[in-house]
Amino acid sequence: MNDRLTISIVTHNSRHIFDVLDNLKTELGLESNYDIHLFDNASEPSYIEKLESYGSFISIHKSDENKGFGFGHNQILKSTSAQYGVIFNPDVLVKKATLDRLVNRITEDEQLAAVCPKVLNEDGTTQYLVRQKLDVFDYMLRFVPFQFVKKIFDKRLSYYECRDLPEDRTTHIKMGSGCLMLVDTDKFKKIGGFDERFFMYFEDNDLCLSFGKAGYKILYTPFETVTHLYEKGAHKNKKLFKIFLQSMGKFFNKWGWRFF
Repeated sequence: MNDRLTISIVTHNSRHIFDVLDNLKTELGLESNYDIHLFDNASEPSYIEKLESYGSFISIHKSDENKGFGFGHNQILKSTSAQYGVIFNPDVLVKKATLDRLVNRITEDEQLAAVCPKVLNEDGTTQYLVRQKLDVFDYMLRFVPFQFVKKIFDKRLSYYECRDLPEDRTTHIKMGSGCLMLVDTDKFKKIGGFDERFFMYFEDNDLCLSFGKAGYKILYTPFETVTHLYEKGAHKNKKLFKIFLQSMGKFFNKWGWRFF
């Protein structure tokens, strides 16, 4: 182990990555104890060329085929000697002070495997991405385009989305969002990292439940925030929605089906 930290980013022609890298360059500067590793899942040559223009600021790992989100992060985090790693989406903006404080929090309890910050939209509103339970009904309810239906089930959705998490203290949770998650890399390796059967979607929920099964804790902090340039791809794209359904099936087959 060493005192450096690994930021792990997985891309595939990711729309916001250059804004993200520019933000990190501004926040971290050219010299910091954070090493940025980017695993690219077979993006277009022009995209790769633009990534390479960042020079030594990032370390690029290339794949000839797209094997998914979890696979890419495993390649980076399973091989790092850093004590802590940051699972980092290619559409997240964060300040260095926030990353530093997340590291401070994970060092306070040796049973912590991960720390998750509060996730915000660009307008400063909260993205409710923490989960204490998962079931088919609530997951599919989020895709219903009719607001009156969601209004009928608002109380249920509120519970499902953990909207009542305290704002004045940290909380131990079952499942946090993989858009940005600080992890203890030794504990990550001990549980086998991401289950690579999940190409995309549910892999962060699965990782968190695997941490819990191993006896580790996950901390949610409302005091540290990141901005997620969230586009809800599965809501708009038929191909992504199909992948979402496949991952949902794999998740419930693994952890038990719960419909309501």
